[in-house]
Amino acid sequence: MTITNKTMLITYSDSLGKNLKELDDNMTKYFGDAVGGVHLLPFFPSTGDRGFAPVDYDEVDAAFGDWDDVKRLGDKYYLMFDFMINHISRQSKYYKDFQEKKDASEYAGLFLRWEKFWPENRPTQADVDLIYKRKDKAPMQEIVFADGSKEHLWNTFGEEQIDLDVTKQVTMDFIKKTIENLAANGCDLIRLDAFAYAVKKLDTNDFFVEPEIWDLLDSVQKIANEAGADILPEIHEHYTIPFKISDHGYFVYDFALPMVTLYSLYSGKTNQLAKWLKMSPMKQFTTLDTHDGIGVVDVKDILTDEEIDYTSNQLYKVGANVKRKYSSAEYNNLDIYQINSTYYSALGDDDKKYFLARLIQAFAPGIPQVYYVGFLAGKNDLELLENTKEGRNINRHYYTSEEIAQEVERPVVKALLKLFTYRNQSAAFDLDGGIEVATPDANTILITRHNADKSVVAEATINLKELTYTVTENNQVISFD
Repeated sequence: MTITNKTMLITYSDSLGKNLKELDDNMTKYFGDAVGGVHLLPFFPSTGDRGFAPVDYDEVDAAFGDWDDVKRLGDKYYLMFDFMINHISRQSKYYKDFQEKKDASEYAGLFLRWEKFWPENRPTQADVDLIYKRKDKAPMQEIVFADGSKEHLWNTFGEEQIDLDVTKQVTMDFIKKTIENLAANGCDLIRLDAFAYAVKKLDTNDFFVEPEIWDLLDSVQKIANEAGADILPEIHEHYTIPFKISDHGYFVYDFALPMVTLYSLYSGKTNQLAKWLKMSPMKQFTTLDTHDGIGVVDVKDILTDEEIDYTSNQLYKVGANVKRKYSSAEYNNLDIYQINSTYYSALGDDDKKYFLARLIQAFAPGIPQVYYVGFLAGKNDLELLENTKEGRNINRHYYTSEEIAQEVERPVVKALLKLFTYRNQSAAFDLDGGIEVATPDANTILITRHNADKSVVAEATINLKELTYTVTENNQVISFD
């Protein structure tokens, strides 16, 4: 199925029912035309990070189902899968073969060997300090070979996630084989997880290294296109980097919208939201929530430092059961620039504010992605959080089929399903159309979307102070009650 301008649901295979079959059944039964695509978070055998330490891309984790279950979803929705281009599990057959045979392994070139990367007498402390790191130590891990010798491999993320060397042909062959397999099994869009870390180069910070990163993206795009798929590079950083990627013609994420929208709803002010919507590219996927936390670094220089601090502080003040410690090392937070909370609870479990946030997302440039907890207006799951001591699990509730049947009867969820059904079916949101944004006063924003010839025009007028809205299409009022 080709990518369409319809709302994409983000979900794990076992989060809307216990497996892929139940997911399929529940989506058909409860979500209807509100969803056109599915981002199926990693469903491969994995040894960590909720699927992001894949052992083998050739298999579906048996706990979820099999490739037939995945393809069945692909018959109804366009699908996005994750490809961890930066790393693979140290329990993979590739790592184990290398560990056993060392230089004689056919996969020896697959991994980035720390000592071989650096010239003699390096790295210095200055070298290590320069690296854009996700932890407070050098990104390396010891490997003990079968012959007893030892080396270190690059290890940017968790203990199970060993970095790949994208400069080697064996790695590019692996990438090609994997992407072709994903596309053959129904993948229409490949999310390149952590791609900005994939290129390492001496005397750089090893993050989004130019021009080499463009060569890598172009190579992967070519492989994907030939296999019948497209790519979506994933990056949490200053908005100018996604804009660069967009300028090169790729789909990008809007990870700034979550904090900009929170600021707007907390303050009642429309100025920064209007500015951001006018800046944003149309070829993008928008988010308010994902399987990770709410990104803070993404809005630097979109909001001022004072506005960012205000928004973060307000989140902890008015958010329902949101505490600073849930985004700390105490709860295994991987990224100090993210705040762990469901989006509904970040808005104080307030139905009005939450619906307005989704209305803003529906009218923003691009294609909406809605996380499964967000589609059901889910509250923070403190029980799962405390049982696992994993901060991000506050936003990773496991819904049973019975729970879903109850949740979709809530007025706010019914309104969301109507909103995204409307958006999916209206020509006003065509990506080749346009958007105009006006602020009649400090608290009101008027967002107009139209198709290319302006024969279909949709308008959303939202007052962020009074928490009221009207939506019209070709001057006819649209109701979501």
